[in-house]
Amino acid sequence: MSQETWTKVDEYIFDALVPSDPTLEAAIEASDEAGMPAIAVAPNQGKLLHLLARMIGARSILEIGTLGGYSTIWLARALPPEGRLVTLEYYPKFADVARKNLDAAGVGDLVDIRLGEALDLLPEVEGPIDLTFIDADRVNNPAYFEAALGLTRPGGVIVIDNVVRSGAVADTSNTSDEIVGLRRMHELIAAEPRVDATALQTVGMKGHDGLTVVLVTS
Repeated sequence: MSQETWTKVDEYIFDALVPSDPTLEAAIEASDEAGMPAIAVAPNQGKLLHLLARMIGARSILEIGTLGGYSTIWLARALPPEGRLVTLEYYPKFADVARKNLDAAGVGDLVDIRLGEALDLLPEVEGPIDLTFIDADRVNNPAYFEAALGLTRPGGVIVIDNVVRSGAVADTSNTSDEIVGLRRMHELIAAEPRVDATALQTVGMKGHDGLTVVLVTS
């Protein structure tokens, strides 16, 4: 298996199940033109988030890590007209690009972009939250998970992206802050009686990574 094969399979999935969307494509183009890193979720991953939000009837969503708003658009489109989405972004430039992309997608009125360090902003987020998507620095993922758990209602879902990092999470010789943060997060999830969870490896146009899905049970 190779990156070329993974990308071809992703392209097949896009053609079969995730039709081309000019608004979402424009959001990626705007992010690229602004010089932002090309680390947004893939289209099929964005649709997975969208479907998860719809499956649980989400009316309130929290996102940690806005980037250019690509995943935010997918999530906001799952909300009812009276829904709300709070997304936290550290970089003002990213937040500016995201705001334009969200407005262009027609979901700007549903989204509250809050600027600053996520750990400083999280205490001001009002719960209960139905779905939380964590897609930010892995170093602070343990703290992000704990904050999300305190906000997410029983029956709600927490999704954490980028949890495999090309297999580094299972490489015991890797003691980088990022990987240690991921391992600590999974230790917290495993020891937490109020949740049930699993993690999946993913391969595709974004390479080899994965996501963790947590159901808040009580």
